[in-house]
Amino acid sequence: MKILLLGIGNVLYADEGIGVHFVNYIADNYQFTHESHQLELLDGGTLAQGLIPIICQYDYLIVVDTVNANGVDAGEVYFFDFDKAPKEIDWQGSAHEVEMLQTLNMMEMVGDRPITFVLGVTPTVLEPMILGLTPKVAAAVPLMEKTLLAHLASLGFTVTRIAEHSIDSLIPDSYKRGVLIDEKHQI
Repeated sequence: MKILLLGIGNVLYADEGIGVHFVNYIADNYQFTHESHQLELLDGGTLAQGLIPIICQYDYLIVVDTVNANGVDAGEVYFFDFDKAPKEIDWQGSAHEVEMLQTLNMMEMVGDRPITFVLGVTPTVLEPMILGLTPKVAAAVPLMEKTLLAHLASLGFTVTRIAEHSIDSLIPDSYKRGVLIDEKHQI
């Protein structure tokens, strides 16, 4: 099975960048092995529909992003099957969040959407030109990490910690990483 861990978000809008920052944090700190499954990590930025040709190549997708939820505090972590979203999830959040929802729904209509899970956190600040996370969202990172690692372990992955980078140490260069389409193409 081919699995994609996809970070979504705009790193220039504070908490909006959590998906990208988190996937970079996981990529820099962990190595994953499995006898038969393949796991790839991707910074999807705000490309949404532009990611369709990439996403449809996978059997299983874990999207990491902000999620708006009615009646909850900032920093709340959610992990759910996309087809069974909790009732408090409000998909009318940021522009890229709505575009990602539309992308997944379009893929479903044509039968190209892989099994999809969402690992999200409710944001505090979505302001332009703030590179970094608010304290509430940064405090949610350990729970997001534990949730993701437990899920991947349930799929049979062996998880090896290879570094001890903090998410804050990776944020200043996150906008420089770009999106790796394949070994020859990066945007």
